[in-house]
Amino acid sequence: MVTFFIIWLGQLASLVGSEMTNFAVTIWAWETTGQATPLSLLLFFSQTPKIVAALFAGVIVDRFDRKQLLLIGDAVAGLSTIVILLLFLTNNLQIWHLYLTGAINGLFSQIQTLAFLPLISLMVPKKHYTRASAMNGVQQGIAYTVAPMSAGFLYAYIGFSGVLVADLMTFTIAIGTIIYVTIPQGSAPVNKTKKLPNWKTFSQELTFGFHYLSQRPNLLAILCVFLIHLFILNTNTSIVAPMILARSGTQEEILGTVMMTFGIGNMLSAVFMTIWGGTKNRVNNLLLGRGLQLGSLMMLGLVNHHIFWIVFAFSGGFFALFPGSFYQSIWLSKVETSVQGKVFATRSLISQIVLTLALVISGPMADYIFEPAMEKGSIFANLLGGIFGTGEGAGMALQCALFSAIGVLVCLLGYRLPLLQNLEKNLPDYDYNSF
Repeated sequence: MVTFFIIWLGQLASLVGSEMTNFAVTIWAWETTGQATPLSLLLFFSQTPKIVAALFAGVIVDRFDRKQLLLIGDAVAGLSTIVILLLFLTNNLQIWHLYLTGAINGLFSQIQTLAFLPLISLMVPKKHYTRASAMNGVQQGIAYTVAPMSAGFLYAYIGFSGVLVADLMTFTIAIGTIIYVTIPQGSAPVNKTKKLPNWKTFSQELTFGFHYLSQRPNLLAILCVFLIHLFILNTNTSIVAPMILARSGTQEEILGTVMMTFGIGNMLSAVFMTIWGGTKNRVNNLLLGRGLQLGSLMMLGLVNHHIFWIVFAFSGGFFALFPGSFYQSIWLSKVETSVQGKVFATRSLISQIVLTLALVISGPMADYIFEPAMEKGSIFANLLGGIFGTGEGAGMALQCALFSAIGVLVCLLGYRLPLLQNLEKNLPDYDYNSF
């Protein structure tokens, strides 16, 4: 755990620095263009390459030195920050430069993430898998809380260039920790070669993850349940903010309080999971945590008062980390270390597609289906108006409650699904640390 913790600290510094730059870039882009479209394009160009990277990143991760891949990921991010800084200082920075650097960072960050995940099974005893997975939640919680506050303060007092310089300092810390530690590669012979395979072998390795999952129905079952929940969660979470704004009369303070409370719950959950470490019945714990998280989202749609929004935002944030930690722990213990890169890349590719689909359809579904359905005088408004109200925001509340209820039902059905309940028994653990 000591070596893993050192790397974890370095990556925490890197993540804080990256989020600080992202926050500062958002402010700069808004001040420069005064339009919302460039801000959405920044997100698009940074996320889309991750889908592309997931096609081949698994093969790269399983065949190349993971320490070098981590170093390359941080080095590319640091180099892009230097380029942005130089362009800004010479008054040549344009918005398309940010699109380009965002796309490059997105590509290499996906490879870096897939190289980092197997380190848990390589360095950490199996009994601490859930705890180590939860530590990644702590990492994200700290970064997403500290970075905006720090970047906002620095931007106000030392400007855009000052934030970029602070980001470069965090990359130095991250690279230093990786250089300092020794990172094992695993026991598979495939990791001993750094040469790329020929095209036939390469194409076989690209599809390896799909074949691997098709031969393990238990893993396929838990992936399918996860994807259903991923779709529901992203369909709902993308409309929570406009729902609260619409139902509160566009009171930004209420929305800010709700989102901050969600973050606090998530942080406390990460700390709790890191200390506790979970129990042996990981599948049922996953289903319970997800059910409680979705139940909290369902209540967000059912209630219409900011006090209750805050209460259920906290519970939703607190239970959000439980299913992810147990889910990751299961995959780390069931998939051989030598092929985790390819298998996790396949899992990531499918998840990214589902996530993107959810984000694409959630807004139009709210605007053109659910919101009109809850306008005064409509059939649904007459039937459900006493619960959700009518008018602006009522349709989104119905959408949030309905989809969350379906997710809770899927969790309950999971307790009766043999492929899930027998996963631990039918699929033995692969423990690298036992060698």
